[in-house]
Amino acid sequence: MKNLWAKKDADIFFNQVRRLGIARQFADCVYASRLLGRETQLVQHGGGNTSVKLLAKTFDETHIDAMFVKASGYNLEQITAEGFVGVNQSVLDKLKTHTNMSDEFLINALGQSRLSFSSPNPSVETLVHSFIPARYVFHTHPVAILALTNQKNGSELIQKATGGKTIVIPYVMSGFPLALQISRSLKHNKDNNTIVVLKHGVFTFGDTAQDAYDSMIRVVTNSEKFIRSTRKKLKTNPRKPSFKLENLAPVLRGALISSSATEQRYILSFRNSPVIKNFLGFGNLSRLVKCGPVTPDHAIWTKPKALFLPSNCNSIEIVRAVKNYKRDYERYFEKNNRRYSGKKVMRDSLPRVIFVDGLGVFGVGESLEKAHIVSELAETFAAVALKSESLGFYAPASLRDIFDIEYWGPETAKLAEIKNSPLSGHVVVITGGGSGIGAATATRFKEAGAEVVIMDSDRKTTSALADKLGAMYLSTDVTDKNSLRLAFDKVIQEYGGLDIVISNAGAAWEGEIGTVPEKILRQSFEINFFAHQSVSQAAVEILKKQNLIGKVGGVILFNLSKQAINPGRNFGPYGLPKAATMFLLKQYALDHGKDGIRVAGVNADRIRSGLLTDKLIAKRANARGLSNLDYVTGNLLGKEVLAEDVAKAFLDLALSKSTTGAVMTVDGGNIEASLR
Repeated sequence: MKNLWAKKDADIFFNQVRRLGIARQFADCVYASRLLGRETQLVQHGGGNTSVKLLAKTFDETHIDAMFVKASGYNLEQITAEGFVGVNQSVLDKLKTHTNMSDEFLINALGQSRLSFSSPNPSVETLVHSFIPARYVFHTHPVAILALTNQKNGSELIQKATGGKTIVIPYVMSGFPLALQISRSLKHNKDNNTIVVLKHGVFTFGDTAQDAYDSMIRVVTNSEKFIRSTRKKLKTNPRKPSFKLENLAPVLRGALISSSATEQRYILSFRNSPVIKNFLGFGNLSRLVKCGPVTPDHAIWTKPKALFLPSNCNSIEIVRAVKNYKRDYERYFEKNNRRYSGKKVMRDSLPRVIFVDGLGVFGVGESLEKAHIVSELAETFAAVALKSESLGFYAPASLRDIFDIEYWGPETAKLAEIKNSPLSGHVVVITGGGSGIGAATATRFKEAGAEVVIMDSDRKTTSALADKLGAMYLSTDVTDKNSLRLAFDKVIQEYGGLDIVISNAGAAWEGEIGTVPEKILRQSFEINFFAHQSVSQAAVEILKKQNLIGKVGGVILFNLSKQAINPGRNFGPYGLPKAATMFLLKQYALDHGKDGIRVAGVNADRIRSGLLTDKLIAKRANARGLSNLDYVTGNLLGKEVLAEDVAKAFLDLALSKSTTGAVMTVDGGNIEASLR
C-alpha cells in the first residue's frame, strides 16, 4: 500500500485551515484522516476513526486535557474539523478504574464528556482512543488484516506477516470491553505502536500524526505482502445469469416490500464488479454466503448472513427465499435475545445483502445512501472471504458476537441518526422535470425523502438541478419509446424499481382549430397525449412486476390542464390532447386498480413555467382581452398560482393511499373549469 503522506501537502492543508483557528496538531489529524479515508482497502463507508489529544479551553477559559475524536456517522475521506467531537480526557480517564459498564452508563458517560452538548455523538470507539496513551490514535478495518484474522490461526498469521512486532488480541466486544483489554495489553508492551484485534481491525498510534499514519500503512503493507507470498490460487468459474437485471430487480424489490410488516419501500443498490463475479464463481460459494460479515461491526448494515438466490430462480422461489430468510433471522434473534432476558427489540427481519448467482449482489436499504453502504460492505465481504480462502479457511466471528454488536445501543444509534421521511425508499420519476412545475415537483418530492429521477431533454438546465437536489438526471425524449425504455432500465439499475411516476412533460401550440395545420395538431398529440401513454405503459410494466404477490402497487400522476374542461380561444391544439389525457387517466385507474396502481392528475391553470412563458402569457392575455397581471390572477382568489402549489398537489395525491381516478384542480378558483 502506497504511503501518501506528503509534508508539502500537509503544510498546504494547515495553511488553508489555520485562519479558522485550527492548530497544527489538529490540522495534521484531519489531513491524516483524509488520507486514510481515501483508501478503500483501509476504510469502508463510514468506518474507521481517528483522534488527537490536545489542550483545550472551557467556557471560563480554563485549560483542560481534551481529546478530539471522529464523530459517529462521519466519513474520514471528506472529514473536516467539524467532524470531530471534543471530549474531556480527565473525565474519561476516571473510567479506567471500572471493571464493567452497562450500555446506558457508557452512552451517558460519552455524552457528558463532550466539551459542547451541541456536538454530535462521538465514535463508539472513543474509550479505546482515550485509554491509549498517545497523542494520535488511528483505527481502520483493512481488507488484508481482516483476511488474515478471519482465520482459526489468525494471531499466528498476523505475527508472521508483521515479524512479531504487533500486539495481537482476540476479538473483544467494542466499547468498554475492548478499551479495557487494549489498556491491559499496553501495560506489558509499552514500546509498541500497533494493535491488531482479530476479526475487527487495527489501531496505530504515535506522538505525531505522521508516525501513526506511517505505522498504519506499514502494518497493512506487510500484511498484503505476506498474503501475496503465501496464498494459493483459487479456482473460480463465474456463471452467466438466466435473466436480465431489469427483469429480476423489480420482482425482488416487490418481494421485500410485500414481506415487510410496515410495507416499507426499499432501494436496491446493485454491484457486479470483478470481485463479486469471482466470489459468485467460487467452488464453495454455498458455504461462504452463509458465513457472517468480516467484522461484527458491519452487521448493523448487512445482517449476520446474506441471502443467496440461484441463477434460475423464478418469482415464486424468490418470495419463498425471502420468507425463509425472515424465519431463520427470527430464530437467530429469539435464541440470542434470551441471553438478554428478552429485552432487545427485533428490527425488521428482511435480508440486507442478496447475492444472485451469475448476476451480482444487491444491497438493500431504506434510502439510496443506506443501500450503497450495504452493497459496498457486501463487496468488502466478498474480497475478504476470497482472500481468506486463498490462505486457508474463512472463519468469521460467532453469531453470538455478531448479535451483541448488531443490537448494541451505541452501534444501532448510527441507524437512528439517519431519519426516515414520508417517502423514504420511494423512487419517483418526473418527466419534464428540468424547469417550472417539474422542477418544483422534483424539489418537493426530494424534500419528502424520495429518491428522485428527472427525465428531460434539456441537459444543461436539468443536470444542474439534479446536482443541486442530489437527484438522478436522465436525458430522455418522451416521444421516443426506445429512449423511454433505456431511461426506465437505468432507473431499475440504479434503484431496483419504481414507485411513483409524474408524467409532466408537455408543450403548447396555438391555432384556430378550423384552420390549424394537421402537422401542428399531430405534434401536440405526440407529446401531450401519446407521450403520457408511453410513459404510463413503461411504468405499469415495472409496477406489475413489483406487485406479483400484491401489497406493493404504485402511483401514476398526470399533469393535465384546465383546457380539458374549459377550452381557451385558439388553444385547441393544446387543449384537445389534454382532454384525451384526462380520460387516459380514468382508463388507467379503471384497468389497473387490480394491480394496486393508483392514478390521478392535477388540473392546473396559468402557471408560469417553461411551457407558459411570459411571451405566451401575453398572447393568452390578449386572446381574452386582459392585461398580463389580470390574466395570471384571474381566479376567485385573485392571486397568482405558483409551480410550488402544483408540486404540493402532486405530493398530496401521492400520499393519499385511498385516492384513485381523481383530478385535483389547482388554479386559484375557476368555476367554469371545476369538475364538481
